Amino acid sequence: MPNPGKMRRMGLRSFAVEHLPAALQVPFRTSQPDTGEPSAASFAALLHKLDYLPKADVKRIRDAYRFADEAHLGQFRASGEPYITHPIAVAGLCAEWKLDAQAVMAALMHDTIEDRGVTKARLIEQFGATTAELVDGLTKLDKLQFSTKEESQAESFRKMLLAMARDVRVILVKLADRLHNMRTLDAMEPAKRALIARETIEIYAPIAHRLGLNRIYIELQELSFAHLRPWRYAALSKAVQRARGNRRDAIERMQAEIEKAFAKARLRVNVSGREKTIHSIYNKMRGKHLSFAQMSDVLGFRVIVQGGIAECYQALGVLHQLYKPVPGRFKDYIAIPKANGYQSLHTTLVSPLGASVELQIRTEAMHEVAEAGIAAHWTYKTKGASQPGDAQRLGAMWLQSLLDIQDQTRDSTEFLEHVKIDLFPDAVYVFTPMSKILALPRAATPVDFAYAIHSDIGDHTVAAKVNGEPVALRTELHSGDVVEIITAPNARPNPAWLNTVRTGRARSKIRHFLKNLEQEESRELGAKLLIQALRAEGFALPEGDAHEGPATAVWQQVLRWSGNRSRHDLLTDIGMGKKIATIVAKRIARLLSEGGGRPDAITLTMGRYGTDDSAPSQGLVVIDGSEAASVQMAPCCRPIPGDAIVGYLGRGEGLAVHTADCGIGRRLFERDSERWMTVEWAGHPTRPFETAITALLRNGKGVLAQVATAVSNAEADIAHIDMGDERAHETAELRLLLLVRDRQHLADVLRILRRCPPVLKVARVKP
Repeated sequence: MPNPGKMRRMGLRSFAVEHLPAALQVPFRTSQPDTGEPSAASFAALLHKLDYLPKADVKRIRDAYRFADEAHLGQFRASGEPYITHPIAVAGLCAEWKLDAQAVMAALMHDTIEDRGVTKARLIEQFGATTAELVDGLTKLDKLQFSTKEESQAESFRKMLLAMARDVRVILVKLADRLHNMRTLDAMEPAKRALIARETIEIYAPIAHRLGLNRIYIELQELSFAHLRPWRYAALSKAVQRARGNRRDAIERMQAEIEKAFAKARLRVNVSGREKTIHSIYNKMRGKHLSFAQMSDVLGFRVIVQGGIAECYQALGVLHQLYKPVPGRFKDYIAIPKANGYQSLHTTLVSPLGASVELQIRTEAMHEVAEAGIAAHWTYKTKGASQPGDAQRLGAMWLQSLLDIQDQTRDSTEFLEHVKIDLFPDAVYVFTPMSKILALPRAATPVDFAYAIHSDIGDHTVAAKVNGEPVALRTELHSGDVVEIITAPNARPNPAWLNTVRTGRARSKIRHFLKNLEQEESRELGAKLLIQALRAEGFALPEGDAHEGPATAVWQQVLRWSGNRSRHDLLTDIGMGKKIATIVAKRIARLLSEGGGRPDAITLTMGRYGTDDSAPSQGLVVIDGSEAASVQMAPCCRPIPGDAIVGYLGRGEGLAVHTADCGIGRRLFERDSERWMTVEWAGHPTRPFETAITALLRNGKGVLAQVATAVSNAEADIAHIDMGDERAHETAELRLLLLVRDRQHLADVLRILRRCPPVLKVARVKP
């Protein structure tokens, strides 16, 4: 473990970079001679990286640099350097990835709108709409007012991700920006440093991985880990260095033997050593509870084949002939690529000294995609070769899924939650009955699979089969499973699915469907309540909408008064309890009277018919069990047909039905009497209703089975059983949630249960 005092003197920056793997110790640095302008010298360094672009594009980039330099004049970074050095460094990273001129220009100007007050219109005028859109997509929403810092951050992420979905260059520039900030993070305060590092490892590194940007992903992870866990990072770095030194002879010998075997087989390959990153070692040690000494695959080899896919499998055969493979440690990501387009053969071999060594085998094109992911698209364009289709296609699929989630989710925090769910590091690969492969996150369910195929299939899912066998919809899928979804035209999403689904797409689709369903049912309830309340005033509901028909003027005045945009919104608010039907009805009645209308005696009689004079009423509502989300049976008293009931219109919660003798209901009535209304049961309810009973049992073998048989004989269903946490003695209390038709049916169930030998006492639960 390094000396803490020495570490404080040397600074976290030098410590972190010193211990990074060699491949990561190449941060872009701006050369600043002792004389001349530092920013100009930095731009000169950038120019050397732009040789892949035409001269006209380089001239446009120079103009963008001058614009950014002028905008940031007098602004300095926390390290004391002129601020312009940061945009130049970001542009340098974009140039290393061979991005086009518009992306490099956006990198140079990415902070001009946010920090210097430059308008988007000015950027459009000077540099064109495309470049201005890229810069705008990179700009946070700090100038807007949000209720919380978390909401502001979530909305900024949403803006950036949606801009990325339209143009992937937005996220590439943003990742370059974050990478340079992470490389220079030591200048920040410790609290700010930890905050930025955590945000990077939770959001930006997974996005880089999701798009196949492996080099960026690894460096962001390593730098974040170095700042969040500096002492653990230092200890593991030293352990890796010792392991590298201890095994150097064995590794060099093994590499020589591998190269000799390939030469003998006349396969042209490039063999190089590779080692696990510090962060991945730490995660594996934590996840599998291993010490560093127990880690067998810290060091390994990468074999780059100068040929096609066939040569990869030939190389695999050569290696398996040379050393014994470890059973169960072979993975074929060429036949079935990872979700981000990664392709390689992975195998683990037993070295001459008995240690396990992992080898990766891939072509040069696969290696380019594995390292640069979707950014390889621009590299291939500059080389004039064909584009790496898998990375592009899979990246585009994920970007499209962002737009799908946005269509269903208007809340920024919820949107970010769905996106985080989709930034998974591992995947399972399952098959449709027609042998199409789908990549899903680990622990995905058949419901995730259904929504991955099509939202209509997900919405109408009723059952699933995995490998030909029926399974529960919450079953966890595994790689190689063949999944078949069974649908029904009248089926709809179950709210309980939200507890088990793993993909953001499935979660957002389910929430969107349930939200629309709730609004539709609330609108129907609101119309029913308003009609009844208007009848009590002697008027019928005016026909027509807010924009057409004879009642246009009345509806326009009502909507202006209520603050709703449309008649549907007003009715939905009434159904959800946000507005009181009697108050709205009185307003409409007054407007109709001012227009010359008169209360109708017959309508007035209809409005008063069936109301209860003992309680305030907004009109009669009939409950038949088909109301779903708009009407809920109160869980405190669980009313069933035959009970005397009343309705409470909660604020934004729809109509809750209580029994007339419910104590909780009485307290609500005393506090908010105007929200109560008369409700009654329909003559023939459409479904059974839940009610709770408690039974005292004499303990013995098979008592639970006897109780379940008695309930079944009474033609009732058990929705839930709870026996509590206490240990069983001579007696035990059993709490059952039953589905019954009405009070008479419940009485029959209780009578049959009392005849059951182990039952000592049984009764309905009252609040």
